[in-house]
Amino acid sequence: MRVLVVDDSRVMRQIVVRALRQAGFGSLEVVEAGDGEAGITAVADEAPELVLCDWNMPGTSGIEMLERLRASGDRTPFGFVTSEAATEVHDRAAAAGADFVVTKPFTPEVLHEAIEAALAGVAS
Repeated sequence: MRVLVVDDSRVMRQIVVRALRQAGFGSLEVVEAGDGEAGITAVADEAPELVLCDWNMPGTSGIEMLERLRASGDRTPFGFVTSEAATEVHDRAAAAGADFVVTKPFTPEVLHEAIEAALAGVAS
């Protein structure tokens, strides 16, 4: 499975990738992007099967990235991995077409459950 991890923090991208592997997603092809603009380009160029994205990034934020992807017709499963815990943030993410929001700090198990549910929704 090809996964795009978008976060302005290289360390956080590494943490997310490590959590993916710990969650049982060992055979991953990981593509990384450091901001929403690079993430949009990577979706077009790399055709990931899943996008995991931070909410707060300089330039194009994660929510702006998602809104632009959905407006262009892209339906790649998309989840946020963010420190934003407010209900309003989760509601806005869902309204924009996010498949899930995982709040930092998170466990590999929580990430696994969110991804499995999102991918099951694609298969049905």
